[in-house]
Order: sequence, then C-alpha cells, then structure tokens
Amino acid sequence: MQKSNRPSADAVPLCEEHVVHTDITQRACSRLPEENVLFDLAELYKIFGDSTRIKILYLLFEEPLCVCDIAEALHMTVSAISHQLRILKNAKLVKFRREGKSVIYALDDDHVRKILALGLEHVCE
Repeated sequence: MQKSNRPSADAVPLCEEHVVHTDITQRACSRLPEENVLFDLAELYKIFGDSTRIKILYLLFEEPLCVCDIAEALHMTVSAISHQLRILKNAKLVKFRREGKSVIYALDDDHVRKILALGLEHVCE
C-alpha cells in the first residue's frame, strides 16, 4: 500500500510561504503581559493541577465550610486538608474567618467562582 502525500485532517496548517510576518509578530508580542505576570499566572494554574484542591474549591463553591467538614466530605485527615487549604489561601483562592474555635473557609472572591465555572463548562462540552 502506498503512502499518501496529503496531510491528515488533524494536521496543523503551516505557513506555506515560510516567511516571518514581522508586523503581525510584533503586534502579537506587544500584547503579551510582562514576564513576571505570565509567571504568576502559570503558578496560579499549577494550583488547579491537583484534584484534591479542585475538590475543596468545588465544596466551597456552594457554601463556606470548616476544615473538619471538608475533611469528612473528602474522607481525608484534617491535617491533609489544612495543608491544601494553606496552599489555596497563599494563592488567594480561599479566605477564612474565625467563629469561636472554628475556622471557616470560603472562596476568596467571585473571580475564583468564575474560573471554576468556566473550567467545568469547558471540560463538559
């Protein structure tokens, strides 16, 4: 059987001219955020790379919860949940308040809610 020289339907189209379009490239580069901002954005998305942290965020999507309730819901230890909450808090994804001896966690702001909702919508398409 002879191989076809036609590109597959999944092939990424290449620039046929093999010429750099300097004006387009410069315009695209001018819109890039600063390097340190891109680094911080990449670090933020790394936080979302852990399924336990995603579960915690989704539990907090509906209502604030204490560490014990999160641990119970996820069948994990309070220590393990506290560790993950510390990471989420440092990334400004969750906030907390004290109620007596309890510490109640919630999503930090509506941006976090939107990120989660858009991510779920995207993967469910």
